[in-house]
Amino acid sequence: MIRYALACENAHEFEGWFGASGDFDEQIAGNLVACPVCASLAVRKQIMAPAVVGARKITPEGRGPAGARAMMMEAMGRVRRHVEENFDYVGERFAAEARSIHQGDAEARGIYGEASPGQVKALVEDGVPVSPLPPAAPKKTEVN
Repeated sequence: MIRYALACENAHEFEGWFGASGDFDEQIAGNLVACPVCASLAVRKQIMAPAVVGARKITPEGRGPAGARAMMMEAMGRVRRHVEENFDYVGERFAAEARSIHQGDAEARGIYGEASPGQVKALVEDGVPVSPLPPAAPKKTEVN
Protein backbone atom coordinates (compact mmCIF):
# COMPACT_ATOMS: atom_id res chain seq x y z
CA MET A 1 0.00 0.00 0.00
CA ILE A 2 1.13 3.52 -0.77
CA ARG A 3 0.02 6.51 1.28
CA TYR A 4 -0.16 9.94 -0.30
CA ALA A 5 -0.71 13.27 1.37
CA LEU A 6 -3.44 14.91 -0.71
CA ALA A 7 -5.11 18.32 -0.95
CA CYS A 8 -8.11 19.63 -2.84
CA GLU A 9 -8.52 22.93 -4.65
CA ASN A 10 -9.99 24.40 -1.42
CA ALA A 11 -6.79 23.58 0.53
CA HIS A 12 -8.35 20.76 2.56
CA GLU A 13 -5.58 18.29 3.39
CA PHE A 14 -6.14 14.55 3.81
CA GLU A 15 -4.49 11.19 3.11
CA GLY A 16 -5.21 8.53 0.52
CA TRP A 17 -4.07 4.92 0.42
CA PHE A 18 -3.49 3.19 -2.92
CA GLY A 19 -2.50 -0.35 -3.87
CA ALA A 20 0.17 0.81 -6.33
CA SER A 21 1.63 4.10 -7.51
CA GLY A 22 -0.37 4.03 -10.77
CA ASP A 23 -3.66 3.53 -8.91
CA PHE A 24 -3.74 7.20 -7.84
CA ASP A 25 -3.50 8.41 -11.44
CA GLU A 26 -6.15 5.93 -12.62
CA GLN A 27 -8.54 6.89 -9.83
CA ILE A 28 -8.02 10.63 -10.43
CA ALA A 29 -8.72 10.12 -14.15
CA GLY A 30 -11.92 8.24 -13.28
CA ASN A 31 -13.08 10.95 -10.82
CA LEU A 32 -12.89 8.42 -7.99
CA VAL A 33 -10.88 10.54 -5.53
CA ALA A 34 -12.85 13.26 -3.77
CA CYS A 35 -12.09 15.55 -0.85
CA PRO A 36 -13.76 14.14 2.29
CA VAL A 37 -14.57 17.68 3.47
CA CYS A 38 -16.04 19.40 0.40
CA ALA A 39 -16.30 16.55 -2.17
CA SER A 40 -14.13 18.43 -4.68
CA LEU A 41 -12.71 16.19 -7.40
CA ALA A 42 -9.78 18.60 -8.00
CA VAL A 43 -7.33 16.63 -5.82
CA ARG A 44 -3.54 16.67 -6.07
CA LYS A 45 -0.61 15.02 -4.29
CA GLN A 46 1.25 17.01 -1.66
CA ILE A 47 5.00 16.88 -1.07
CA MET A 48 5.75 14.45 1.73
CA ALA A 49 8.70 12.71 3.34
CA PRO A 50 8.91 8.93 3.16
CA ALA A 51 7.57 7.09 6.20
CA VAL A 52 10.25 5.16 8.04
CA VAL A 53 9.02 2.83 10.77
CA GLY A 54 11.45 2.21 13.60
CA ALA A 55 11.85 -0.97 15.63
CA ARG A 56 10.41 0.42 18.85
CA LYS A 57 6.77 -0.05 19.65
CA ILE A 58 4.62 2.97 20.36
CA THR A 59 1.44 2.83 22.40
CA PRO A 60 -2.03 3.51 20.89
CA GLU A 61 -2.01 6.89 22.63
CA GLY A 62 1.17 7.89 20.81
CA ARG A 63 2.25 7.97 17.21
CA GLY A 64 3.38 4.97 15.22
CA PRO A 65 1.61 1.91 13.85
CA ALA A 66 -0.63 1.30 16.88
CA GLY A 67 -1.44 4.98 17.32
CA ALA A 68 -2.02 5.42 13.59
CA ARG A 69 -4.51 2.53 13.61
CA ALA A 70 -6.42 4.01 16.54
CA MET A 71 -6.42 7.42 14.86
CA MET A 72 -7.67 5.94 11.57
CA MET A 73 -10.45 3.98 13.30
CA GLU A 74 -11.57 7.13 15.12
CA ALA A 75 -11.55 9.16 11.88
CA MET A 76 -13.55 6.48 10.05
CA GLY A 77 -16.08 6.47 12.88
CA ARG A 78 -16.43 10.27 12.66
CA VAL A 79 -16.98 10.07 8.88
CA ARG A 80 -19.66 7.39 9.31
CA ARG A 81 -21.43 9.36 12.09
CA HIS A 82 -21.35 12.53 9.99
CA VAL A 83 -22.93 10.75 7.03
CA GLU A 84 -25.58 9.06 9.18
CA GLU A 85 -26.47 12.34 10.91
CA ASN A 86 -26.45 14.64 7.87
CA PHE A 87 -27.24 12.58 4.76
CA ASP A 88 -30.55 11.01 3.67
CA TYR A 89 -30.75 7.23 3.98
CA VAL A 90 -32.32 5.86 0.79
CA GLY A 91 -31.78 2.14 1.40
CA GLU A 92 -31.76 -0.10 -1.65
CA ARG A 93 -32.82 2.83 -3.86
CA PHE A 94 -29.27 4.21 -3.58
CA ALA A 95 -28.13 3.50 -7.16
CA ALA A 96 -31.29 4.93 -8.75
CA GLU A 97 -31.31 7.97 -6.45
CA ALA A 98 -27.59 8.71 -6.98
CA ARG A 99 -28.09 8.52 -10.73
CA SER A 100 -31.16 10.84 -10.55
CA ILE A 101 -29.22 13.40 -8.49
CA HIS A 102 -26.24 13.20 -10.87
CA GLN A 103 -28.50 13.76 -13.90
CA GLY A 104 -30.31 16.68 -12.22
CA ASP A 105 -33.64 14.85 -12.02
CA ALA A 106 -33.66 14.88 -8.19
CA GLU A 107 -32.69 17.42 -5.53
CA ALA A 108 -28.93 17.61 -5.00
CA ARG A 109 -28.19 16.30 -1.51
CA GLY A 110 -26.00 13.83 0.30
CA ILE A 111 -27.38 10.30 0.38
CA TYR A 112 -26.33 6.86 1.55
CA GLY A 113 -27.73 3.38 1.25
CA GLU A 114 -27.04 -0.02 -0.22
CA ALA A 115 -25.96 -0.99 -3.73
CA SER A 116 -24.68 -4.17 -5.29
CA PRO A 117 -21.12 -4.29 -6.66
CA GLY A 118 -22.57 -4.29 -10.18
CA GLN A 119 -24.65 -1.18 -9.47
CA VAL A 120 -21.63 0.62 -8.01
CA LYS A 121 -19.50 -0.32 -11.02
CA ALA A 122 -22.15 1.05 -13.39
CA LEU A 123 -22.40 4.31 -11.41
CA VAL A 124 -18.61 4.78 -11.49
CA GLU A 125 -18.45 4.00 -15.22
CA ASP A 126 -21.14 6.64 -15.82
CA GLY A 127 -19.21 9.26 -13.82
CA VAL A 128 -21.53 9.31 -10.81
CA PRO A 129 -19.37 10.15 -7.75
CA VAL A 130 -19.82 7.41 -5.14
CA SER A 131 -17.73 6.21 -2.24
CA PRO A 132 -18.10 3.35 0.24
CA LEU A 133 -19.17 4.25 3.75
CA PRO A 134 -16.64 3.18 6.39
CA PRO A 135 -17.85 0.12 8.29
CA ALA A 136 -19.50 0.55 11.67
CA ALA A 137 -17.25 -0.17 14.63
CA PRO A 138 -17.99 -3.54 16.23
CA LYS A 139 -20.07 -3.41 19.39
CA LYS A 140 -18.08 -4.09 22.56
CA THR A 141 -20.19 -7.21 23.12
CA GLU A 142 -19.06 -8.58 19.71
CA VAL A 143 -15.33 -8.15 20.37
CA ASN A 144 -13.32 -10.96 22.02
